[in-house]
Amino acid sequence: MSFWANAIGYQFVWFSAVIGAGRGLWWPGVSAAVVFVLLHFALCRQTPAQRGVDARLMLVALVCGLIMDGSLARSGLADYAADPLAPQSGGPPLWILSIWASFALTLRHSMTFLLGRPLIALLLGAIGGPLAYLGAERGWGAVVFADPRWMAIIALVVGWAIAIPLLTTLASRWSSRATVSPLSTPMPDPMPDPGPTPSDPP
Repeated sequence: MSFWANAIGYQFVWFSAVIGAGRGLWWPGVSAAVVFVLLHFALCRQTPAQRGVDARLMLVALVCGLIMDGSLARSGLADYAADPLAPQSGGPPLWILSIWASFALTLRHSMTFLLGRPLIALLLGAIGGPLAYLGAERGWGAVVFADPRWMAIIALVVGWAIAIPLLTTLASRWSSRATVSPLSTPMPDPMPDPGPTPSDPP
């Protein structure tokens, strides 16, 4: 999957999830994420180890979403639309978890400029994360923040300022390990020939 296909694919998931949630539907975002994930693994030319890196990043991103958005939902700081399990689950809706999982697949592809740059990753998370939520709130009503709204925004700033550097650091570390091939490990030099022993014939 090319740079642009990866970037556009993620945006497609985000808009499908947010617009669908604003209309009371959780499944458009989930369906778009499933298609994006399947196409990503089918079209990206990667080794099995590199595919494993992407899969592990998805799992870590899902845990971040469960912690961050779950905390916002349980605390009452944010009310997420189109959550068929609320309030029984006390966690984030499926559509926002789909965004988290899809975002993880951009880190080693269309957002590689963040790898090895923790300060930029922190700033992007602290600024871009809350702005995305505010856009989802004001544009489509997918999420509503409780008053005082600044408490939820600060929670998002802190959460995303931690999540993005964490994910990019793991992406860098795991990617470097996945590119090391056993064949690239230098073989030890053979033992030097000790020369003829006294028992050897001349």
